[in-house]
Amino acid sequence: MHFKLIIALVEDDKTDLVLDAARAAGATGSTVLNQVRGEGVTRSKTFFGLSLETQRDMLMFMVEEHMSRKILENIRDVGEFDSKPGCGIAFQIDVED
Repeated sequence: MHFKLIIALVEDDKTDLVLDAARAAGATGSTVLNQVRGEGVTRSKTFFGLSLETQRDMLMFMVEEHMSRKILENIRDVGEFDSKPGCGIAFQIDVED
């Protein structure tokens, strides 16, 4: 069997929606890391030292290779990654061992 690791970085208010979409497409479990942070080319703005960006969660799914495309597309649609810039990203990685 071949597996893929799907990693999705989503706004924390969309975590449950993305988890439900992945389950509907065949994912059987996930690991959720709360309050992750990313940095772009330019630093994010702060207000008196407090960050103005929304919190994000990192979701990880280990899935069989033949199901990975459908799960990834469901995550993309529910997370609105194509329609709203900066709201999240999802990608997959081959798992060797």
